[in-house]
Amino acid sequence: MTGTPSQIEWAEQIKPRVGAEFDRVARALEDQARLQTEQARADTCAVIEILKEKRVEVMANDFAGYFIRDWQELTDQVRQMIWRDPRYQAIRAGRLTNPIRTNT
Repeated sequence: MTGTPSQIEWAEQIKPRVGAEFDRVARALEDQARLQTEQARADTCAVIEILKEKRVEVMANDFAGYFIRDWQELTDQVRQMIWRDPRYQAIRAGRLTNPIRTNT
C-alpha cells in the first residue's frame, strides 16, 4: 500500500470494514434471491456478480488515501457503485419494461 506510514496504518484499519460492508450487502442480496421468482433471482444473481467485481476493484486499490477519503465513513458507497454500473442500469431497465421480473 502506498502513502505515509500513518495513512497506511489508518487505511489498514478501514479496509476490513470495507470488506465487511461488501459481505453484508452480498448476504442481503443472497437472502433476497432465495425468495424470488426464477427471473428475478437471475437478475439478483447478476447484481451479486457486479458486486463481486466491484469488491475486487476496491480491495485491489493500493492507495491509502483512497480508503481514507472514500471509505472512512461507511454510508451507501456500495449501493452507489452498483447503481452507477451500466449492467445494473440494464437490469433495472429490463425490470421497468417487464414488471413481472420485479416481484418474488
